[in-house]
Amino acid sequence: MARHNPSSSGRGPLSLFEGFGIELEYMIVDRDTLCVIPVADQLLQAAGGALENEIYLEGKEGAAAWSNELVLHVVEFKTPEPVPSLEDLDVLFSAQVRHANDLLSRWNARLMPTAMHPWMDPYQEMRLWPHGNRDIYQAFDRIFDCRGHGWANLQSVHINLPFADDTEFRRLHAAIRIVLPLLPALAASSPVMDGKLTGYLDNRLEVYRTNCQSFPEITGDVIPDTVCGRQDYEANVLSPIYKALEPLDPEGTLRYEWVNARGAIARFDRNAIEIRLLDIQECPLADVTIARLIFAVIKSLVDERFSTLRDQERLSTKRLHRVFMDTIKSGEAAMLDYPALSHCLGLDETPQPMGNVWRQLATTTLSPLSTVWRPLEILLREGCLARRIEKALLRSEGPSLFAVYSGLCDALAENRLFSTSEAIPSVHVQDNNGF
Repeated sequence: MARHNPSSSGRGPLSLFEGFGIELEYMIVDRDTLCVIPVADQLLQAAGGALENEIYLEGKEGAAAWSNELVLHVVEFKTPEPVPSLEDLDVLFSAQVRHANDLLSRWNARLMPTAMHPWMDPYQEMRLWPHGNRDIYQAFDRIFDCRGHGWANLQSVHINLPFADDTEFRRLHAAIRIVLPLLPALAASSPVMDGKLTGYLDNRLEVYRTNCQSFPEITGDVIPDTVCGRQDYEANVLSPIYKALEPLDPEGTLRYEWVNARGAIARFDRNAIEIRLLDIQECPLADVTIARLIFAVIKSLVDERFSTLRDQERLSTKRLHRVFMDTIKSGEAAMLDYPALSHCLGLDETPQPMGNVWRQLATTTLSPLSTVWRPLEILLREGCLARRIEKALLRSEGPSLFAVYSGLCDALAENRLFSTSEAIPSVHVQDNNGF
């Protein structure tokens, strides 16, 4: 989303659901080995003509922005201004992927999807962004040591939803807070870390939730507490973070809203709430499909179709955190066993798998004629991407880790979903890339 929220008409902040901002992060890898290569700065310079942190490109599919992230092997594509609809937005992002892959060919490189590189050693391979705003990245590294997976090996999707005033902010925050614990069951894509399946389907979130553990004020329980408005948020969320960091950041380099690492954060600088808990998927079509479903559920909650604002705000942060912990480990197989949350979602209050929860939410919030259903059916039938990767790797005489992730790179390049029914060749390269 743009750094400012006002619409292009200049009429002021957008109201609820009048616009959307999407940000997609991808890692840059060698085409032959799939190992990360730190050339994001060179890619941005090739695309924009000068070395900038952020560039804007206009094409027949629309306008897009490309920008850097903390590390040099990651690039981000985003909507430079809020867009009025998510439908067909994958076409815009797929065009950026194709353009980036074309440019990356000069370094024998390509983009890789999923939320973590499966065998990257972040302690050896991490390279910080050394150009504009490097004081920010250096401050993060000095305070937190960014060499671990929780900083150097993460790719995510951010969804920005606008609000016009304090009343809208409160309603939107309450709705998003309810949905957050359910997201890994739909979007986990990181089952492999350090070259092996770990038993967690969302390793990105497992390492993300502890990357600021020396400053618990920054991440909290990942799921944010209920807030009454901006004043409450600044006093009880942002101020404790700034105070905790002040001894190590006396210049205030990190004294901004984005240092808050909860699963959804308020961006008052652009009148939006930014959702951060989504793993990047195998292609933009999958990411936009998931975003459309999440939007439909959040809107239904804001409209109080299933429950009142009061009921939503009474949900326990600790209980929501327990649901979240279950979903990052087990994905769609995790059991929803929190009756008050089920009630707020308009569901039967008996325990049920998260896969059933998402199918029911899709059925009750999406039009049966929506174009979202075709790709969504694969997600609901075969499970989150992490589950599909796991199934492919555990298949009898199955493909190597290299072959599966090479197939995922192909899916990204072609903007198609990765299905467990696909035939993946058994290709073996370096020993540390096998499975």
